[in-house]
Amino acid sequence: MSDADSQIPYWDAAAATKTFTHPLHPPWLDGLSRRAAILDYGCGYGRTMEELERHGFDNLTGADTSPAMIERARHLHPALHFTTLDAPPAWPSPRAAFDAVLLFAVLTCVPADAAQLRLIAELHRILKPGGILYLSDLLLQDDERNRGRYDCYATRYANYGVFETDDGAVCRHHSRAWLATLLSGFETLTTRTITVPTMNGHESTGIQILARKPVVPSTAGPVR
Repeated sequence: MSDADSQIPYWDAAAATKTFTHPLHPPWLDGLSRRAAILDYGCGYGRTMEELERHGFDNLTGADTSPAMIERARHLHPALHFTTLDAPPAWPSPRAAFDAVLLFAVLTCVPADAAQLRLIAELHRILKPGGILYLSDLLLQDDERNRGRYDCYATRYANYGVFETDDGAVCRHHSRAWLATLLSGFETLTTRTITVPTMNGHESTGIQILARKPVVPSTAGPVR
């Protein structure tokens, strides 16, 4: 990823102070075994991992690009497994390693189309056929403050919806059409619109998407 698409120094500096708020909707996970292999990609300080554990899931892995976030996660949740992503978006495991991947408020931190496409392709690779991707992120907002930010930075980043925050992050809000394009390799099972406080204390409209990696039918003939 480019510097704008990983922003590790920013997240290292913010690791001790930011609070993440995208809610987990447990009914979406009811079909998973409590032994299902689940990856929380972009886990931050482990907030969602902790909630997954409270709901009985015990085969959990959290990963983040920020060493400081991982250090905080390990301090807060010493019984859980966390790892630092050394070469994002690549994940160092074989194909089809996970039953489910969570991607909570990660795309908003990855502004470029190409980087988002590479990330989703990697998550598709490591999901088992029939595995689920649970995405939670922010939509384009229609208030004056956000529209002004989108207009201000559209030329610089060649993408409407990308903007810089006052404390130095480059973030992105998404159209529903772009998210549909991004997930075109998945089967969308359901969506829900949510309202979430942002990490800097504003209220924003978000979207959660539950998608499934298709199961490719076998082309082999009958065994005789």
